Amino acid sequence: MTVCLSSGLVLMVFLMAYVIWQQAEASVQKFGWTFIFSSQWDPVHERFGALPYIYGTVVSTMLAILIAGPISMGAAVYLAEFAPRQMKELLAFMVDLLAAIPGIVYGLWGSFVLVPFLRHYFEPWLERNLGFLPFFQGPPFGLDMLAAGIILAIMSIPVITAVTREVLETVPGSQREPLIAIGATPWEVVRIGVIPYAWDGIIGAFTLGLGKAIGETMAVTMVIGNEPKISASLFSPAHSMTSVIANEFAQAVKTLHMSSLIHIGLILFGLTLLVNVLARLLIYKMNWRVKKR
Repeated sequence: MTVCLSSGLVLMVFLMAYVIWQQAEASVQKFGWTFIFSSQWDPVHERFGALPYIYGTVVSTMLAILIAGPISMGAAVYLAEFAPRQMKELLAFMVDLLAAIPGIVYGLWGSFVLVPFLRHYFEPWLERNLGFLPFFQGPPFGLDMLAAGIILAIMSIPVITAVTREVLETVPGSQREPLIAIGATPWEVVRIGVIPYAWDGIIGAFTLGLGKAIGETMAVTMVIGNEPKISASLFSPAHSMTSVIANEFAQAVKTLHMSSLIHIGLILFGLTLLVNVLARLLIYKMNWRVKKR
């Protein structure tokens, strides 16, 4: 029975991929691989390219992981290794609660709190002090890739923290005891004995956070600016694959326009599937090592 249910889930994934491919077929046949590398998006003349949306997705996601990574790692290490039991239970509950908040709520918070803060305070400060870098040039709008990256980071932190904490807690005591016996400090025990052993699982946790960031829709749509352009500046409005689908799907009356949006969805589906499969394989490898010992 379990095998049948598992096979059914796998079949559902392949069926979903087939349906998306079927709906995107008109765009695939007309544009082929040029769809990925073209920057033109003109529904009137039916010329479509996904490069600005892929670029916006990749940049905002990488920015989110760069911000969320150190924070999540520090929080997970504290919860798994240093936090008192009562504090650990409370903080772990808060992390799980943050992971359960809908994306639209994060988007509203971003629109009314984060965006004005970036526009009036943080981005002008970055421009004054780091304006010699191409990443921090241009007028500070607030609705831009920086806002999208920060929102995605906030949404990814609970996922990465929760999974990393669980991975660290599965590390056997045999990794800690020899270091404690020779007088290592608690931080040295974590740095030398725990983190290297759990590295595959930690990478898996980060990959799951990456998958969360790639697939987020509403929060990103509300703060990224929704302008299909490629710019090195994080102050520049942009578009993501999810945001363009959310914005234009209802207005896509022509077959090729609709097919092109679904073509973007097909690329997003494949990318998200790849990231999540990789994460699961890394976590499975970590658990297998623990059981083997």
